[in-house]
Amino acid sequence: MVQKTKKIWMDGKFVDWDDAQVHVLAHTLHYGVGVFEGIRCYRTANGKSAVFRLREHVDRLFASAHIVQLTIPYSPEEIRQAIRKTLTTNRLAEGYIRPIVFIGEGEMGLFVRSNPVRVAIAVWPWGAYLGEEGLSKGIRAKVSAFNRHHVNAAMSKGKVNGYYVNSVLAKWEVKKAGYDEAVLLDTEGYVAEGSGEDIFIVRDGVLITTPLTSILPGITRDAVATIAHKLKIPVKETRFTRDEMYIADEMFFTGTAAEITPVREVDDRTVGDGKRGPVTNRIQKAFFDIVRGKNRTFARWLDVL
Repeated sequence: MVQKTKKIWMDGKFVDWDDAQVHVLAHTLHYGVGVFEGIRCYRTANGKSAVFRLREHVDRLFASAHIVQLTIPYSPEEIRQAIRKTLTTNRLAEGYIRPIVFIGEGEMGLFVRSNPVRVAIAVWPWGAYLGEEGLSKGIRAKVSAFNRHHVNAAMSKGKVNGYYVNSVLAKWEVKKAGYDEAVLLDTEGYVAEGSGEDIFIVRDGVLITTPLTSILPGITRDAVATIAHKLKIPVKETRFTRDEMYIADEMFFTGTAAEITPVREVDDRTVGDGKRGPVTNRIQKAFFDIVRGKNRTFARWLDVL
């Protein structure tokens, strides 16, 4: 259950949480053409709050809108300021931020051009997406029967509302089978991503991740690669198969929600020693030091409120 905060920013003004309503004939509700972002705000070691990579997230929101031909009626800086103000208005020191761009009511049917493009920003407290225990002990994953969207069937560089039906079905499938998260393969059988995360494996000290061929360019994924280079951990972008996960020394998911979550098991095969490995541990520690403001090398990633 999402914990309510006081106000939601909608189309340039704040409304009470319970009054942030959308008409049942809002076009995006029916056809899924909308875009969104997931962003986190952290309380730093000095007591201040900071949004992690706010500029990159808002830039990706606008890129996603451009891909599906939505014109956001605000500038990127206006959206960044609205996000900051939504956090401070709700006095939320740490939590999750959800900006969403959607088509409102008016015309129906597949081709509409007169409906308003609307924007909302909500914030709420949110802990570890895959569980606090998962961050330390790792989770169990399963390869889903659902494939990642093919690049000729969906534009995979956009964070588009309707695309996540695929992820929801994959997540439901593996949760019902008793696992924590899904792994989706691409249409050629190579590992693509989780239902909402990027995937890294470690083999012989090398960090390996799926190339940006058919997956969303993850902002946490990019942060992990940058951190790894700083720690002198080799990083390789290459396609790999599901059985390469089975024989990996380590494996972890990355994402705004998942942060850095180790995977201890895939398809009932233990990964490595069946626990958070040393490379994962180093990257995870560095990541949380950065978002908590303890590592000034990456201070540029923090938008301090």
